[in-house]
Amino acid sequence: MRDALHVGVKRAMAVVCSVFSYDMEVVSHGFVTDISKTDAENKERLHALIDDAEVPGERLAKLFEPEVLPPETSLGAGEDGEGRDAD
Repeated sequence: MRDALHVGVKRAMAVVCSVFSYDMEVVSHGFVTDISKTDAENKERLHALIDDAEVPGERLAKLFEPEVLPPETSLGAGEDGEGRDAD
């Protein structure tokens, strides 16, 4: 599980870097706060950023699934990972 998380984060950073120029070292320390804002304002901004990232993040995660997740071992497994009974 830890390896999957690390691969996903590294791939996401590489994707962002392929589009934007940014300092990966700074980004590797987490969310950057605005020192001119209150803690509450920064927290609100953080939650808004997370909400905005939900749909595109899901799309990006699907691109990484083949690298990160083990292949399905059950031929009868559905999308939710639950096996199906044979009819």
